[in-house]
Amino acid sequence: MTTNRRHALTGLGMGAFLFGAPAGAAPAKNGPATWRKGIEGQRQPDLGNGTFLNPIMAGDHPDPSILKDGDNYYMTFSTFDAYPGLVIWQSKDLVNWRPIGPALTRNIGSVWAPELCQHKGRYYLYIPTKKTSAPGSKTTSWVIWADRIEGPWSEPIDLDLPRHIDPGHAVGEDGSRWLFLSGGDRVRLSDNGLSKAGEVEHVYDPWRYPSDWVVEGFSPEGPKITRHGQYYYMILAVGGTAGPPTGHMVIAARSKSINGPWEHHPRNPLVRTTSAGEKWWSRGHATLVEGPSGDWWGVYHGYENGFWTLGRQTLLAPVTWSKDGWFDFGGGDLSEPIKKPKGGKPHGFQPVHGQALSDDFTTDKYGIQWNFFNPSPDEKSRIRRENGVLHLTASGEAPSSGAPLITIVGDPAYEIEMEIEVDAGVRAGLLLFYDTKLYCGLGFDAQNFVTHQYGIERGRPAHDYGRRMRMRLRNDRHIVTFDTSADGQTWRRFDRGMEVSGYHHNVRGGFLMLKPGFYAAGQGEARFHHFRYRAL
Repeated sequence: MTTNRRHALTGLGMGAFLFGAPAGAAPAKNGPATWRKGIEGQRQPDLGNGTFLNPIMAGDHPDPSILKDGDNYYMTFSTFDAYPGLVIWQSKDLVNWRPIGPALTRNIGSVWAPELCQHKGRYYLYIPTKKTSAPGSKTTSWVIWADRIEGPWSEPIDLDLPRHIDPGHAVGEDGSRWLFLSGGDRVRLSDNGLSKAGEVEHVYDPWRYPSDWVVEGFSPEGPKITRHGQYYYMILAVGGTAGPPTGHMVIAARSKSINGPWEHHPRNPLVRTTSAGEKWWSRGHATLVEGPSGDWWGVYHGYENGFWTLGRQTLLAPVTWSKDGWFDFGGGDLSEPIKKPKGGKPHGFQPVHGQALSDDFTTDKYGIQWNFFNPSPDEKSRIRRENGVLHLTASGEAPSSGAPLITIVGDPAYEIEMEIEVDAGVRAGLLLFYDTKLYCGLGFDAQNFVTHQYGIERGRPAHDYGRRMRMRLRNDRHIVTFDTSADGQTWRRFDRGMEVSGYHHNVRGGFLMLKPGFYAAGQGEARFHHFRYRAL
C-alpha cells in the first residue's frame, strides 16, 4: 500500500483495518500498522513486540506536561472545564500509563496547559485558567503543591498572571526559580515557588516561519525549559494550536544562562505537519524527557487525521543529540511503529495501560473517569452510589443548563450502554457532549423521548417504556445511532441517526473533545445502572 493510500484510509475509514485484530494480538507483519487491542477493545500503544504505535495517550490529552522522578514518569494535561481535573498519570516506560488521580478539585476556571514539576522534593502544578461562569473562576495562573504525587494537593494560590498562558518552570544556574510564559516572556518566582518575585519581562523573540506557510497564527506558546550539558534549551510551539493541519509546530532555542541570550535552533522547525495527508495534524507543544536508559524522547500533541472530535492526543517521538549540541526529533509523521524506549520496566498490557471504562458503580471513579462539565461548588453532592447504582440528582432543564457527567475515550468507533430509571418530572439519557452549545444524544421522561442535536432539543416523540429503559449509543466514526430496550435482549433502533464529524474545535472553538456521558435534568433524580463501553 502506498503512503498516500494509507493516509487516505486513516482519515476516511479507520475501522476497516485498525480494529481487525483479535484482542491482545500483535500487529500484522505486512500491511498498515494496527494498534494492539486491550480491555474493552481499546487502542493500546504497546504492540507487544518491542515497538509502540502512537498515540501513547489516545483521546483528549492535550498540552502534555511530563516529569521524570527517579524511575517513575508522571504526566498531566489540559483538562479545561472538566472537574475534578488535572488527572496525573504514571508510567515506568513512557508507553504504558495508568491514572493515579486528580490533583484539582475546585473549579477555578477552564484549565489550559499546566506545568507539572518537582523542586527539592516537593511537587508543583502551575495552572493557567480562563474565566468561566463558575463562581470564583478567573483568568490568571495558579499554583498548587503536594509532598506526595498522590496528594493531598494544596488549595490553589493565585499568582496574578492574567495575560499569559502555558507556564514552564525553570531553575537558573544561581538557584533562582522562574516561570517562562507565552510570547517569549518570563517571571521570577519566590524561592518557595508560591508567588511572584518580580514583574513579567520579555526575554526571547521566537523564530518565525516563512510568511507563505499556511498557519493559524504566530502564537508563541508552551515554553518548556530543559538543562542538558552546558546549555538551557527552550522549546516552544508556534503557528497556532488548531486551524489548518499544517499550522502548529515545534521550535527551539538555547542559552548558556537562564538569563539569555537565546539563539535559534538552526534546523527550526523541528516538528511540523506539512500535508493534510499525514496521519497526525497540528503537531506541537513539546517537552524533552530522558528515557529509562538515558536516551531522550519528546512528548507533544496532535490531532488524528479525520478525527478532530477526539481532541488533541499525546504522541511520543525519539530525540537524538548531534555533535553541535542541538537535538532533533525523529519518527516522521508518527504513523508507523517505533522501537520502545530501552530500560523501562515491563508492565504487560491488560489492564496496565489506561483503565476500564465500563462502570458497575460499586467503586468511586469520580475524578478518575467521570467529570462534571463546569460544575458548581456543590456539584459533587448530586452523586450518590448505592448497591451498584449511581443516583444523580437532576439539574437544569437540559444538558446545556445542568452539568452532565462525561468521560474521555480514545477510540474512533465505540458504543456505550446503560440502564436508566427516572423519577416523574425527570429527563435523563446518553450524550456526546462537546460543550453547552454543542452536543447530541437521546433522553427520555416517563412519557416521551427527547432528542438532542446541534446543542438543542429537537423533538419529543412518545414511547411506551415508562420510567425505565436500557439505552445504547453507538458512535461509528462519526455516524451516531441509538437503540432502546426494555430488557437488554430485544432492541429497537431509534428513528433519528446523526453525523457528528463537525462537533469539534474548528467549528465551535474551545479546544475540547466530543465526550460520551449522561445527564439528568428536571426535578427529582435519575438512577443509572451498569455503564458499559466497547470499542468497535
